[in-house]
Amino acid sequence: MEIATLIFLSSGLFLGWSLGANDAANVFGTAVGSRMVRFGTAAAICSVMVILGAVISGAGASHTLGSLGSISAMGGAFTVALTAALTVYMMTKWGLPVSTGQAIVGAIIGWNLFSGTDTDTKVLSKIVTTWVVCPLLSFITAIVLYKLVAWGINRGRPGLFSLDNWTRIGLIVAGAFGSYSLGANNIANVMGVFVSSAPFEPTQLLGIAFTPAMQLFLLGGLAISVGVFTYSKRVMMTVGDGLIPMTPVTAWVVVMAHSIVLFLFSSQGLSDLLTDAGLPAIPLVPVSSSQAVIGAVIGIGVLKQLPIQWRVLVRVVIGWCSTPLISALGCLLCLYLVQNVFSVTVL
Repeated sequence: MEIATLIFLSSGLFLGWSLGANDAANVFGTAVGSRMVRFGTAAAICSVMVILGAVISGAGASHTLGSLGSISAMGGAFTVALTAALTVYMMTKWGLPVSTGQAIVGAIIGWNLFSGTDTDTKVLSKIVTTWVVCPLLSFITAIVLYKLVAWGINRGRPGLFSLDNWTRIGLIVAGAFGSYSLGANNIANVMGVFVSSAPFEPTQLLGIAFTPAMQLFLLGGLAISVGVFTYSKRVMMTVGDGLIPMTPVTAWVVVMAHSIVLFLFSSQGLSDLLTDAGLPAIPLVPVSSSQAVIGAVIGIGVLKQLPIQWRVLVRVVIGWCSTPLISALGCLLCLYLVQNVFSVTVL
């Protein structure tokens, strides 16, 4: 890999680190917050599964993001990713589980405005709709799952020790599943803007054919893993126990509901199956892990009439609403500086 290419990709790697610090670890946030799984164990499993999901199934959601804005210059892709990463980093410093997807969408819109490119309103409306549907779907899924789990526990009446062990195993399995889905769904946020411009050639690694996009997604997955290990614990605790008091069983329900929702928005096979059956296809759109987790947490809180920390929730929602605007405005400024001060081609 050329030094210049690595420099341009560094902003995408920074964004991957930011996603790992803020979004990716949310698949284990409730498990760590409820003290059922150690942070080190959660981070290790999350990292491996995110990389696998990114490389194996990361192509679907990247096409939708590419339709919003196809950035053909490496300098432009670098600036868009850098702006999104800085936005997420700033929100992370404030302890807010912000959406990396919202940051990259805002930055792409900023690039469209700077370059005079029309933003596809149909694609944008589909993406924005998922920002609303994702937490609502997770809210409903968590309620249904909790009722099913409560029914199963009442019928089986397992001992306390047995229930504790099964819950811990369930949290690990659900977290691994959610991490895979997150890698498949959110790697488009990290490396999607580079797909059109990265000068990679198809290659073979351990007998496996790696397309240029898969090589990008592998690099992004590794960056996410570093973010999980180095900076995710603070946001884990905000999501895990900052909104409602969590029990091991409710923690499992939240993780599983979140994982199902992310899988629905990242599965090309499931979307094709629905299309073949004459049903509407599921939009393959990068959705926020944080939104899915928080939607599930609030669903459990409402169902069980638990005390919800509304002040924390309001701060989170403010972060969600302000992220695209901050990222778009920041991208306009950064593009101007990169093009006119550093004389780098961004269009």
